[in-house]
This record gives sequence, structure tokens and C-alpha cells, in this order.
Amino acid sequence: MRQKNLNQDQSLKPLNLNLTDHFWFMRSAIEEAEKAWKGGEVPIGALIVDDNGVVISRAHNLKESVSNPCGHAEIIAIQEAAKKKADWRLTDCTLYVTLEPCPMCLSAIGQARIKQVIFGAYDSKGGAISLGYPLHKDLRLNHRFGMMGGVLHFECSRILSQFFKERRPLKSNASQNA
Repeated sequence: MRQKNLNQDQSLKPLNLNLTDHFWFMRSAIEEAEKAWKGGEVPIGALIVDDNGVVISRAHNLKESVSNPCGHAEIIAIQEAAKKKADWRLTDCTLYVTLEPCPMCLSAIGQARIKQVIFGAYDSKGGAISLGYPLHKDLRLNHRFGMMGGVLHFECSRILSQFFKERRPLKSNASQNA
């Protein structure tokens, strides 16, 4: 099955991966999200895969543990991939992430020249595309890339919902005891 390329620049060609490959890589990103959850972080996981299907970096959110607002899974995965490749240009790479990237991450993805992004759950409150910032296909920018959302959407959104459901009673109890 051929993926839908949402990019207006038709010169970009999607990876020759089928949907089964996307599911496999997204499940690996979900494993990273589970690591974040175990560490008390919002469970978002990401990985970067090259054109040969080799995973070159894996990451999960570390915002809380490193007290860094830029500690998003996508940013960390980009940094690790660039370091491993010894090049900031990740033009032969696809980023898989369990949640739709925020505007900061979508901008970083463009700066890294990533070829395409595959994400799981849509994020109506913080996702760049859902908020109306389609930076990936903005013809005014010097790099455009493909995006496909909703891959294993249910599984990706379920882990986030469960995490926040568990956290809410903790916040409610803390505010009642104050």
C-alpha cells in the first residue's frame, strides 16, 4: 500500500516502505514512550530510520527529568541521529513519533532536513498541523517534507490517555491536601 504524501512539492518521493513497516517502526516508538512513562515523563517516543530501514536513533521525552523545555522526544532523536551521522542534514531519514509534533519540533525537523514524518496520535491542543501550522509544506521555507498521521493512532493515544488518567488523581489529592 502506497502512503499518502501530504507535501505540495511533488519532487519528494516517499520511502519504499509498506504499511507493515510503518507499524513496526511505530511500535518501536511506542516502546520508547513506555520508557518515558516509567521515568515519570509524558509518554512520547520517537525514532529516526534511514533509507535502508536502519534505526539510527531512539528517544523519549526527558523534559521533566532534565528540566529542559526542549527535551521533546523528536529533538533528542534528531540530536542523536545527527551526532551518529556526523552531519546535521538527515535528508535520507524518516522520523517516527507517537504524537503529532508541536510547532517547535516541526521546525527542528525542517532544520534537520528530514525527508518525512510518520506520527501516531493527533494532538488537537499542541500539534502543529492540528493547530494550523503546516510548516512541512510551506512553500516559503527552503525545506519541505512529507507527513503521514494516524499510524497506530489508537495505541499511541491510549498510552497518553492512561498516563494522564493515572496522573489526575495525584494532582487532585495534592491540591486537596494543600
